Amino acid sequence: MINKVKKPLLLILGIYLICELVKDFEFLVLKTDQTFLAENIICKLFAIGMIFFCLHKLRISWSSIGFKKSGMIQSGILGLSLGIVTFSISYFVEYLILKNMGLHPQFAFYIANFTISNQNVIGLSMSALIICILGNIVNVWAEEGLFRGVLFQIGKMSYTQKTANLIQSLLFGLWHVITVVIWVLDGSIDIPTAFIMSIGYIALAGILGYEWGLCIALTGTIWAGVFEHFFNNFISNTLHVITETGIDELQIIRIVISNILSLLGAILLTKARKHHKSKAFNG
Repeated sequence: MINKVKKPLLLILGIYLICELVKDFEFLVLKTDQTFLAENIICKLFAIGMIFFCLHKLRISWSSIGFKKSGMIQSGILGLSLGIVTFSISYFVEYLILKNMGLHPQFAFYIANFTISNQNVIGLSMSALIICILGNIVNVWAEEGLFRGVLFQIGKMSYTQKTANLIQSLLFGLWHVITVVIWVLDGSIDIPTAFIMSIGYIALAGILGYEWGLCIALTGTIWAGVFEHFFNNFISNTLHVITETGIDELQIIRIVISNILSLLGAILLTKARKHHKSKAFNG
């Protein structure tokens, strides 16, 4: 358990800003996603290092921030279930919309990363699949450990759980705005459009960040978010909708539907658990 710290919000913002600066440097200067790595991996590894550093300074263990052995399987099943069910629905809706547009959508399975202006197709091979899996493991470990782990737990020691969850989910949303910044620098979009898209990125990532915070409160572990986060990233990298006019043209609709459904699912499960506890206590 993390002891109460002085000026927790400043600590949270300080940890976040250090990781954000490293991420911005990698995206804007090193551009490792455009190299043989095909992934911005340095900032993720730095974030993991920051987690180790924070755990050492706070004198706590990984289990203190949700990486507990007990409950891992049950929480993992919950996270995978949320991911599979919500993406199944969202892919189906996307398929129907494209079909009604007079197109002929088909599903294709291959590994791809998305760059600024186009889809960077890697292909389908054992090595590509292994790299995709390992890359997503590092990404999920870094982001869940940092946001739902360290930052959320520090916040909970001084604020209500709801407030701490809002703080980490907002920062998680801001973490993804770098994509819009790159679009502006490349001249792909103008400032007004970038402003609107930034709000969209913050909202979409923030929804999932908040949901995964709810899952911690629901299960007592971080594993539901870890497993759903991994599934969401992996399915987006591998399962694509192809038509005669393009690839993954309505991906944003798919993501919006999936994110909203996941949040609703977590809220309903949380309310059901509270109702069950209340009924058991009164009964």
